[in-house]
Amino acid sequence: MDAERWQRLSPLLDAMFELDAATRARSLASLREEDPQLGADLAELMALEEARGDFLSQPLVPALPGPRPGTLAGPYRLERLLGEGGMGQVWLASRADGLYQRRVALKLLRPGLADPNLQLRFTRERQILARLAHPHIARLLDAGISGDGQPYLALEYVDGEPITDWCRSRALSLEARLRLFLQVCDAVSHAHANLIVHRDLKPSNILVTPLDEVRLLDFGIAKLLDTNELSPEHTGTGLRAFTLHYAAPEQIRGEPITTMTDVYSLGVVLYELLTGSKPYRLKRQTDAEWEEAILTADPMRPSLCVLRGGDTTGAAQPQRRLARALAGDLDNIVLKALAKRPEQRYPSVEALALDLARYRDGKPVLARPQSVGYRLRKYLHRHRWALSTAALVTAVLASAFGIVAWQARQAVQEASRAQALQDFVVGLFQHAGGGNGEDPLDVRQLLDAGVARGNRELARQPAARAELFGVIARLRLGLGDYVPALQLLERQALIVDALGDDAPPSLRLESTTDRGRAQLLLGDARACIAAMAPRQSLAQREQRQLPVQVAEFWSQLGRCQRAIGAADTARPLFLRSLALRRDALDDDAGVVENLADLAGLHADAGELAAARRGYRDALRQLRERVGSRHPLSIALLRNLCAVQRSAGDTIGAQRDCGNALALARELHGDDHPASIDARRQLATIQVDIGRYAEAEATFRDSRAWLVARLGPDHDSVARDDNSLGIIAWERGHPVAALAALDRSIAVRRRRGNPLELAGVLFNKAMVLHELRRNTEARPLLLEARRLRSEHLGPAHPLVGDSDRLLGEIDAALGDRARALAELRAAAQSTRDGYGAAHPHARRAQLSLAALQAASGDAAALARLDALAELASQPEIELRKVAWLAGAAAAAQRCHGPERMRALASLQALQAEVRNAQPEGGVTARQVAARQASCL
Repeated sequence: MDAERWQRLSPLLDAMFELDAATRARSLASLREEDPQLGADLAELMALEEARGDFLSQPLVPALPGPRPGTLAGPYRLERLLGEGGMGQVWLASRADGLYQRRVALKLLRPGLADPNLQLRFTRERQILARLAHPHIARLLDAGISGDGQPYLALEYVDGEPITDWCRSRALSLEARLRLFLQVCDAVSHAHANLIVHRDLKPSNILVTPLDEVRLLDFGIAKLLDTNELSPEHTGTGLRAFTLHYAAPEQIRGEPITTMTDVYSLGVVLYELLTGSKPYRLKRQTDAEWEEAILTADPMRPSLCVLRGGDTTGAAQPQRRLARALAGDLDNIVLKALAKRPEQRYPSVEALALDLARYRDGKPVLARPQSVGYRLRKYLHRHRWALSTAALVTAVLASAFGIVAWQARQAVQEASRAQALQDFVVGLFQHAGGGNGEDPLDVRQLLDAGVARGNRELARQPAARAELFGVIARLRLGLGDYVPALQLLERQALIVDALGDDAPPSLRLESTTDRGRAQLLLGDARACIAAMAPRQSLAQREQRQLPVQVAEFWSQLGRCQRAIGAADTARPLFLRSLALRRDALDDDAGVVENLADLAGLHADAGELAAARRGYRDALRQLRERVGSRHPLSIALLRNLCAVQRSAGDTIGAQRDCGNALALARELHGDDHPASIDARRQLATIQVDIGRYAEAEATFRDSRAWLVARLGPDHDSVARDDNSLGIIAWERGHPVAALAALDRSIAVRRRRGNPLELAGVLFNKAMVLHELRRNTEARPLLLEARRLRSEHLGPAHPLVGDSDRLLGEIDAALGDRARALAELRAAAQSTRDGYGAAHPHARRAQLSLAALQAASGDAAALARLDALAELASQPEIELRKVAWLAGAAAAAQRCHGPERMRALASLQALQAEVRNAQPEGGVTARQVAARQASCL
C-alpha cells in the first residue's frame, strides 16, 4: 500500500472503529456504492483488526532508508540520533567543513518537504530568526538543503530534559514549576515581539538544563513548514507542522495562526505541569478523537483532575493539598488559556504571565470576575501579616521599628555575652593559684573552677555559659581529658537545645562539631555521626555567613565517616570543607588539613603511593605557607611514617616518626596526647628493628596513660595490647603474648572494627603457629582472611599475606598440595599489590621456595640462595627475609655432601642475626632451629 492510499484510508478507519456494529455496516455499504475499491480496502483492514489486534504494530507504508552516524547532511557530520517524530529526525552533529567547531542539533526533514522554493524560504526565515537573542531560546543557527535534496535545520544543541520530565523526576513544588513556566512565557513573549509565532509548543520543545534554566527549541520551524505553503500532498490527513495533543482549535480547523495560538499551547503545557495529565481524557487515543476533543470538549478543571487521580507533584505535596492550591485562581488561569475561541483567551503571552505573577504575589487575577468580595479576600490574604494591627501604615512602621529594635537587642546581647565571657576569663586567671603568685598553676583545677564559677555567675546568661563550656571542653580535649570534655559538651548541648532558635547558629555548629570530635577521640564514630547528621541542613544554610564553623563541621563529620569505613561518604565532605577553606577563607592550615584527610582515604584503600604523595604535598604546602613548626606538622609526619612502614621503608618511617616526636615534645611537652601518640608510633618501628625492651616500656606507659583517660575498652588501648603481645612473642614469652592478644581481640570484637580485628587475629595465629598449635591457628587465620577480603577485596596484598601464613600452617599440618596453592596465590597477590621487592612479597617468595626446596626442587633452592643475597640491604625487614632464606637453604644442604659448608653458613648467620638484633627475636629463634635440625 502506498503512502497516498494510506493517508486517505487512515482517518476513515479511525472513524469506523468509533461506530457500533450496525452503524459501521451501513456506513461501509454506503462507501462501497460510492467507491467500491475504497470500501473493499476498509473492509479488509477491519477484518484484520478483528482477527489480529496487533496487525497495525508494523507500518503499512515502508519507511524510507534513513541517515546513519557518520554521514553528511550539508556541511554537518551526524554523530548520534537524539529523537524522532512526524517531521523527521533530530541528530547530534558537528561542523564537518572546518569552518568552525560547534556541535548542533540537526533536524533532518522528510525529503518530500523539499519544494523548489524551500531553500529560499529557509534563508529568509534564518535571517528573521537571527533576531531571537534570548537566554531561554535555543537559536536556529542554519537552515538549508543538502546536495542530495535533504532539507535540514541546524539548531543550538541543548543538553536538558523536557520540562514535564524534569518536574516529575525531581518532585518540584508548585512554586518551582510556576517559576520555570514563567521563563517559558518570557521566551515566547520575546519571539512574539519579533513577529514570530512558535506554532508547536510542547514539553519536548521546552528543555530544562542542569542549571535549572528553560531553553525553548524549534522557534520558527513551524513557520518554515507551514502546511499552507507546502505542496498539496502534505495537507489534510498528511504531514502536520504541529503536534496534535498541543494544537489549538484554529490549527485543527486550518484557520489563520496568531499569537493566541501559542497561548493555547502554553495552556496545555501548564495544565500538564500542574496535574501531570493532559486536559482531555479519551476512551480511544486516536487522532480523530483528539481533534474532536480539542474542537468541542471542555477540559476538566486542574484541581478536579488532581483529585480524580492525576499524576501529582509527588509525596511532598499530597493530592488534596495540591488540589486546594490549584482551586480558584489557577483553575481559572488555565481554563482561560484553553478557551476554544482565540478572542476568549488571554490576548497575549504577557497577559498570561502577568496573571500568573499576580497569583504568586497574592493579587487578584484577571481570569476571574473582579467582585468586591474576591478583591477584598485577595487583599486581606496578601496583607494578612500587616493587617494584624489597627492600620497598614502603623503596622509597617511598627514592624520596621520592631526589626531595628530586635537587631539592636541582638547586637547588645552579642556584645554583652562576649564582654561577660571576657570578664569571666580575666577574673578566673586573676584568682588562679591562691593569690600569692608563688603556687604553680594547675590547669585542670583552673578549668574545673571555671565550670563552677560559670554555673554561678553566668546562670542568667545561658548563651555565654554554653560558649564558656565549649572553650573549656576544647582545652580539655587538648590535654587528653576526653571523658570530662565530652561530659561538658553534653551539658553545653542541653543548654543550646533549650535556647532553640535563640542560640546563635555559630554556637550550634561549634557545639555539634566539638561533641563529634570528642566522641571520635573516645572511639565512638557512630555516635559522632548520629550527633552531627541533624545539623547538616544548618551547615548548608550558613556556608556563606559562617564559613569557618561550617568548614570545621564538614571536616569532623568526614573524619567520623572515614572511621567507620564510609570512604565514599567522607570524600565529598572533605572536598566541601577544602573548597570553603581554599576559596572563601584562604585558610592555608585548613587546606593542608583537608589534603591530609584525602590522603588518608588513599591510605585506607591500600593506595600507598598516592597516600605518600598526598601527605608530602600537604607537608610541603604547610612549610611554605605557614611554617615548619605548626602543630599540624606532627600529624603529617606521623601519617607519613605509617605509610612508609606499610610500604616496607622502615628507615624512612623511623626518620619521620622521630621528627614527629621531637616536634611534639618541643611544642607540647612529654605528657601531651600528640607526644604520647608519636612515641607509641615510634615504638612500633623499634619492634621491627629488634629494640624490644625500649618498645615494651613505651607501650606499657602509653597503655596506662590511655586507660586512665579512656578506659580499658578503647581502640587505642586494644592497639597497645596488640603491640605488647607481639613484643612478648618476639621476646619468647608466648603465654603473655596470647593473653595480651586475647585482650585486644575482645575489645576489637566489641567495638566492631573488622580490619583491626583481622590484624590481631593474624598475629595470634602467627604465635600459635610457632607453638605448633596449628589446628588452633587455622580457624583464626581463616576469619582474618575473610574479613580482609570482604573489606579490602580478594586481591589485596594483606589477603595475600594471610594466604602466606595459611600456606605455612597447612604445610605444617601435612597438606602440601593445599599449602602450595595458597603460597602461590600469596606470592602473586603480594607482588601485584606491593611490588616484587616489598618485604611482604619477599616473605611469600621465601615460604614458597622453602616448601618446594624441601621436596628436592633445585630451582627452588636457587631462589632461596638469591633471596639470601638480600642480606646486604639496609632495610631490616628484607634482611630478615635474607637470613631466613639462607638458613632454609643451608638446612637443605646439611644432609648431603655440603654438610660442613651448611653448618658454617648457619653459624655465621646466627652471629650476624645476634649482632644485628642483640635482644633476640623470632628470626633469631628460627635460624637457631635450622641449625639445631642440621646438627
